[in-house]
Amino acid sequence: MNHPFLDLAPLTAARFASVEDRVARLLDTRQDVVITQGEALLPLEGAIRGTAGPDTTALNVITGPYGQTFGDWLRDCGATVIDLAVPFHTAVTAERIRAAFAEHPGIDFVSLVHAEAATGNTNPVAEIGEVVKEHGALFYLDAVASVGAEPVLPDAWGVDLCVIGAQKAMGGPAGVSAVSVSERAWARMAANQKAPRRSYLSLLDWKERWVDGGRKALLHAPAQLEMLALEACLERIEAEGLETVTARHASAAAATRAGVLALGGGLEPYVREAREAAPVATTLRTPSGVVASELVARALASDPALPLAAGGGALAKEMIRVNHYGADATPGAVRGSLTALGSALAERGLDVDLTGALRAAEQAWR
Repeated sequence: MNHPFLDLAPLTAARFASVEDRVARLLDTRQDVVITQGEALLPLEGAIRGTAGPDTTALNVITGPYGQTFGDWLRDCGATVIDLAVPFHTAVTAERIRAAFAEHPGIDFVSLVHAEAATGNTNPVAEIGEVVKEHGALFYLDAVASVGAEPVLPDAWGVDLCVIGAQKAMGGPAGVSAVSVSERAWARMAANQKAPRRSYLSLLDWKERWVDGGRKALLHAPAQLEMLALEACLERIEAEGLETVTARHASAAAATRAGVLALGGGLEPYVREAREAAPVATTLRTPSGVVASELVARALASDPALPLAAGGGALAKEMIRVNHYGADATPGAVRGSLTALGSALAERGLDVDLTGALRAAEQAWR
């Protein structure tokens, strides 16, 4: 049978390199950009294992589950790890980072998640980057959830390793990701005897065989469907305009938060301060006695396509996520989510003001 997804012509090195160039423009970076053939956990782990070793003293900021994972990888590399954990309903501050450097002056690596879609917070990377730069540490950033929803500027912020994925605010595929790498980060990898080599996790292999070779020959056969989807995703963002795309996400977050505050029924934003809430997703705390996963199931019964999910793990009891990213960063997705949640709360006998919630959401859309 003939199918548009089958029997594709091989992807050339030139086409692959052109997609990398578009990612670099998206990030407004002059650093090397390497597209990795896998979900973003691939470059996230590869970047840590490439740069961290027994001589590394890492400040690992934990504002959600991914920060915990990074700490595990760093320890597995033999690094000395100082965990800086903050409650998941808030964000870390530059002052907390500065205090950590004062207490541990040997810190030479900082790992941070920009926006945590799992917990709904976002961190002030520009301010934190200034502190990291003052102390000369290598700065590693997970911008998988934030890219496309808010500015991500590795060069301006002094980020040495910036990992992105396309599956959230960019509205693209999950099976391909990218990392921008500074010259300092490449030098750290080259000096790290524990850096992976001849491995799928090896960024140095890409540096030596792809970047240094003028991007003429790929290391392995690229994932054609994912690369073509990423290219289409970048084309769509370029056509709409990155500022317009990020503005949509900011509006979706503001409208969702305003709508929930007006809705009542005991539902409230999980991230307490609006300035610390991520535009990629809004997390909500359920009222006492209401299990989040059960409320989400009831809400989705009316429309399974709504961008609603319960929190992961233990948070499934108390947290709801409104994933208003990508194609769902729209007034319709916000209205539908508020309507379904309001109806589910009302079925439980809780007092809600759905009309007021929808009006507040409409007024908050910028």
